[in-house]
Amino acid sequence: MSSSSCTIKRLGSTEEEKEEEDSSWRVELHAESLHLFTAPMSVAEDEFIKYRSPLVSRYASKEMAFNFSERKKFITWRKLWIYLAKAEMILGLPITEAQVSEMENHVEDIDFAMAAEEERKLRHDIMAHVHTFAYCCPTAAPIIHLGATSCDVGDNTDLIILRDGFNILLPKLARVIDRLAKFSEKYADLPTLGFTHYQPAQLTTVGKRACLWLQDLVMDVRNLERARDDLRFRGVKGTTGTQASFLQLFEGDHDKVEKLERMVTEMAGFKSSYLVTGQTYSRKVDIDCLTVLASLGATVHKICTDIRLLANLKEIEEPFEKEQIGSSAMPYKRNPMRAERCCSLARHLMTLVSNPLQTASVQWLERTLDDSANRRISLPESFLTADIILSTLQNITEGLVVYPKVIERHIRQELPFMATENIIMGMVKAGGNRQDCHEKIRVLSQQAAAVVKQEGGDNDFLARVQADPYFTPILNQLDAILDPKTFIGRAPQQVARFLSEEVTPVLVPYKSKMDVKIELDL
Repeated sequence: MSSSSCTIKRLGSTEEEKEEEDSSWRVELHAESLHLFTAPMSVAEDEFIKYRSPLVSRYASKEMAFNFSERKKFITWRKLWIYLAKAEMILGLPITEAQVSEMENHVEDIDFAMAAEEERKLRHDIMAHVHTFAYCCPTAAPIIHLGATSCDVGDNTDLIILRDGFNILLPKLARVIDRLAKFSEKYADLPTLGFTHYQPAQLTTVGKRACLWLQDLVMDVRNLERARDDLRFRGVKGTTGTQASFLQLFEGDHDKVEKLERMVTEMAGFKSSYLVTGQTYSRKVDIDCLTVLASLGATVHKICTDIRLLANLKEIEEPFEKEQIGSSAMPYKRNPMRAERCCSLARHLMTLVSNPLQTASVQWLERTLDDSANRRISLPESFLTADIILSTLQNITEGLVVYPKVIERHIRQELPFMATENIIMGMVKAGGNRQDCHEKIRVLSQQAAAVVKQEGGDNDFLARVQADPYFTPILNQLDAILDPKTFIGRAPQQVARFLSEEVTPVLVPYKSKMDVKIELDL
């Protein structure tokens, strides 16, 4: 049987024959599936028979993918062993500069095949890499990982990667804010229908609406910065966090153990370490990190849902490439696929925070290992997903298209009803009776509403007002009364103040990283 076809045999007439034929068919199909995994394949073909997370293979940036890569993790482990050895040498342990130099010379010289083989034998990833590092550093082998436990390496590496992850995300978030700020400023005074309950409401402006998006994003910047800045180093604490092994190495000298902690912490780029830990740093730290990312996901979902709603109204569209296909069956369609992608991924991001919440709640006493497999998935996926939605949202905000004529048409359809109070006030100023005017307008507006709802016609309320002699005193004022800009209140002024006082200061730390443009491959 070939790998590209299967043979279906004629079924027998008796039950026994049918069972035999059916069994034969299943065997052949099974043989074909086995063939997929046993036939020789090229490297390129081999990649397509394995599941690959689309977060990496399809969407994420190279920098974020590398941040959570095995290579970065193992290099960071080696750097931490070097920091520890250096500090121990400076504080008087019998470690030589030659040993430290040997480790430094081989920090990126990782034999991944050897490490994998060691881990298969030892069932312990850290020790597998201790052995692998020691193999290429024979002189330093006796002092690698001296006094340390696995979490002195693994947890500290996680904290470094979390910190670096935030540092990758923050400039991307700042660029989204920058693009939306420019958009808000450009359309600060362009009137548009406001919507409450997704029903037409009092007018706002296109720029003011974008400021609602910006306000949430500015909160997200502050949240991410706070989560990053609150991160501390786990430090060198030993097996249950008591530093007993290091106290023994330094023969009971508490000052040297504290100096060791400070030195390694500073070498790793942290200002401070957690004063107390169990075997791990508190898993509430992971909660804090993923909570702010989940909150960012909620922000992006709201923004992109708004864009999708406005796209349906044909008021605003995301960028649409020249050769992009909106639908395989309906060539005219311009689906908001980027905004839809953001919503899809944002939902995933929002759910991931449940993992650290549950993990932190079941860390028995000084620790339990049921956090490990979960964190290998939930931490990288949260940052990778946040990275993707920010890149996509930046692309959207760099190319948002506004259709003022469509917006104006929608305003014309609704504004006459909204202007009724202004018409009443005009008539009262001209000497009319408010109650009489109110009744006149009530009748005319219901007639116009019937034309719109029952006949599918345009809103002819204004024409009815103009045709009624009762309203003659204000006919020359109607254009001014119905000017959309008289219905937007202080929206333009609010935009200007908000951008100046809230947005501009947030962008200052990222000023040098504003010029990066996002081009999406998919």
